[in-house]
Amino acid sequence: MIIDKKVAIVSGASSGLGEALTNVLVANGATVYGLARNAEKLNTIQKKLGKAFVPVTMDITDPQATIAWVKNTFSDSYIPDILINNAGAGYFSKIDRLSLERWHAMINTNLNGMFYLTTSIVPLMKESENICHIINIGSILGKTNRSATAAYSATKYGVQGFSEALYKELSRHKIKVTCVNPGSIATHFFYDSGILPHPTYLQPKDIAELIVKIIETPDNFLVDEITLRPLIEHSST
Repeated sequence: MIIDKKVAIVSGASSGLGEALTNVLVANGATVYGLARNAEKLNTIQKKLGKAFVPVTMDITDPQATIAWVKNTFSDSYIPDILINNAGAGYFSKIDRLSLERWHAMINTNLNGMFYLTTSIVPLMKESENICHIINIGSILGKTNRSATAAYSATKYGVQGFSEALYKELSRHKIKVTCVNPGSIATHFFYDSGILPHPTYLQPKDIAELIVKIIETPDNFLVDEITLRPLIEHSST
């Protein structure tokens, strides 16, 4: 896919990997609809990137709001080419110390939000004459795990399974599906989750640029899954 003049949706676009993805996609000529709850951060990004970035203040865990936004924004004559399900929530603690509130927050963001967006966008993508691409941001903890990550890992194993089944379902409709499983990234997501910063962590810009390369692969070329690790492992990955 040539990204220039394509239309992309990025959830969790106000910071971290989502913001980095937005920057790289716009730099490559895409129009990006950036979804997040923080209107102030989205507006700051819009001032920097200009009209190629469309800020959308929305909570993707609200199915009615998500479905209505897709219906009011897109149509058979205006179809998004790229969907990046990036929004995520993560809390790390021993299972008997994790609150139900935090469990539901992870389920709602990491799985339900991804489902609401995907199920709303796929019917449009099926009507496209062009190759479309869905990128789901999983985690290395969706392939392996460690102590005090049981709840978070459960949601990311879900992302992995969802992605694998989805690509088998959608490939005949010319829709690519890729699950990206990064290790620890140098973002506030990890720091706010109680993980201490470390110089070996992956950089959001590097991951974003790799994802763009995956999107740019030839039409008959599918990267269904990719795992990214720091070369020098730290205990949090």
